[in-house]
Amino acid sequence: MNKPTSTWRRIPAGIWALGLVSLLADVASEMVHSLLPVFLVSVLGTSVWVVGLIEGVAESTALMVKVFSGALSDYVGKRKPLVVFGYGLGAASKPLFALAGTADMVFGARLIDRIGKGIRGAPRDALVADLAPPELRGASFGLRQALDTVGAFLGPLLAVGLMLLWANDFRAVFWVAAIPGFLSVAVLVIGIREPASTGAPRRANPISRRQLKRLGPAYWWVVGIGACFMLARFSEAFLVLRVQQGGLPLAYVPLVLVAMNLVYAAFAYPFGALADTTRHSRLLVGGLVILIAADAMLAWSNHWTWAWAGISLWGLHMAMTQGLLATMVAATAPADLRGTAFGVFNLASGVAMLLASVLAGVVWDQFGAAYTFVVGGTFGVVALVAIVVYERVHKAAAA
Repeated sequence: MNKPTSTWRRIPAGIWALGLVSLLADVASEMVHSLLPVFLVSVLGTSVWVVGLIEGVAESTALMVKVFSGALSDYVGKRKPLVVFGYGLGAASKPLFALAGTADMVFGARLIDRIGKGIRGAPRDALVADLAPPELRGASFGLRQALDTVGAFLGPLLAVGLMLLWANDFRAVFWVAAIPGFLSVAVLVIGIREPASTGAPRRANPISRRQLKRLGPAYWWVVGIGACFMLARFSEAFLVLRVQQGGLPLAYVPLVLVAMNLVYAAFAYPFGALADTTRHSRLLVGGLVILIAADAMLAWSNHWTWAWAGISLWGLHMAMTQGLLATMVAATAPADLRGTAFGVFNLASGVAMLLASVLAGVVWDQFGAAYTFVVGGTFGVVALVAIVVYERVHKAAAA
């Protein structure tokens, strides 16, 4: 069995370059995202349910756009141009947050940012699958996710430092966030070459009924499980607000995402490599159990001991499941439909994310923060039962 320490050297250079692009882009995004919920509530006077609505619509829009960009990358036989365009939109959105004076303007900037994420997401994931040898696919997805998540905790750390340095000047931090965003585009343009195997255009509609029939039952099972995970895991904005309830000063609010992403980054690659050698359902079950435990801790108390423990477990469950689900999509879809497969997967996840985030905001406003996490944990239990039942039915049918 290949160990993580012996496989990372065999991962292609293009995967490392994509990881660096993700790292820089996430530094930019998380400098903004880690402060945005508090900026909306404390500076612009927005209600929590509107924060949930903005986050839900923005994130679900990103996931829904992926179906079209993924299909387009399959149609033209090219991934990189769409990836460059998507990262470019994300970089261009950062100055708009600094200029925003109303929640509507923040919503517009967030949509542009997330549309860019949606455009790049499925073609980028398909490009990872195109570049990675099959026996290293889980490790490759895990490595890219780990580097992405390094950026996701470096961004909030930078935000904390700048907030302390500049006396809680949100807008100045948002301006600085544009720098790593544009650097990510430069690295992508210069440092990544698309494999020749994706260069021949198919010129057939990848989302036609005939093409979608080629995505078999195993793939659609992965789509369903991904949607269940999204119902159980709403926007991280609610983690930020939960810890702020415990009295965390404004300048230190980004440390919430730092803590979560430190755990995520530390374990994403090892769990990705483990996905190449371990039954996927075991990792899915383990990830759900950890998510349910995280929800339970966050529901129980906003005291720092419970809150930070819950946030750490939240990051651990992300490390166990996000690269794994991408690996499962790549493994169950035909190579020439990978962009479409990732897009459809994320479309289903996007609808679930919208429902979960809006519901979380409504529950928070109507019943209190604790019940938001109770509802999330309940969805996690439903998803866990669904996986266990499916596995037993599948084994019985194969016997």
